[in-house]
Amino acid sequence: SSQIYPIHLPRETRTRRALLICNIEFEHLSRRNGAEVDVEGMTKLLEGLGYMVDIHCNLTSQRMATVMKDFADRKEHCTSDSTFLVFMSHGVRAGLCGTKSRDETTDILSFDTIYETFNNKSCRVLLGKPKVVIIQSCRGGKDGYTLVSDSGDPAMPAPSSADTITAGLEDDAIFKVHLESDFATLHSSTPDTLSWRCPVGGSLFIQHLIEQFQKHACNSDLQEIFRKIQYSFGKFPRQLPSQERTTMLRKFYLFPGH
Repeated sequence: SSQIYPIHLPRETRTRRALLICNIEFEHLSRRNGAEVDVEGMTKLLEGLGYMVDIHCNLTSQRMATVMKDFADRKEHCTSDSTFLVFMSHGVRAGLCGTKSRDETTDILSFDTIYETFNNKSCRVLLGKPKVVIIQSCRGGKDGYTLVSDSGDPAMPAPSSADTITAGLEDDAIFKVHLESDFATLHSSTPDTLSWRCPVGGSLFIQHLIEQFQKHACNSDLQEIFRKIQYSFGKFPRQLPSQERTTMLRKFYLFPGH
């Protein structure tokens, strides 16, 4: 169907690649305990969907930008039909914290940099192919509960025993084309709010995401899976994943196993 992104090559010959950047250790901010579980879980999920995963941990914002540029230049995208770009770190309203971040203005990777690196001008080899962006980070400090968060503020208050639901969690050219198209982005939370992470089990968002992909990738398109992830937070009012800056022109089915 013309309404579905095509998969031209068989599984044996296509070279799907995914990029995973996860910052766990920081010079001035708290350690993101449990993030290792997120890396392991996302890697297993993406490999099961047919992607070779390039994993990079504990990078400054400048290094993150360089890694993205190198990944965008990979020749394997020529024989691929799509890519996943996964980012996990402390975060602020404008972007992701690098390992040297101190506050909302130091060592921050702007979200715009992600789209500028992989848009149709900078990354022609992915023109017309789905680019799935997954972002696990806080986007501010609003919540009303005193728990440690994935924000750029290192001085967060101690957990409150009054909250039973979130106890034990941390919030964490020749022809014209569209400059930016075929992106599908899911943030772990809405703007200005916290994302929650368990020091043992990992981020709630990543846990829910893996579960919904495993259940529904066989018969649902990507944005329907995104909606199911959002719906799964219906009884957890402190966090709601957000679809943003999505420019998908067709439905994207992952067709696991094919």
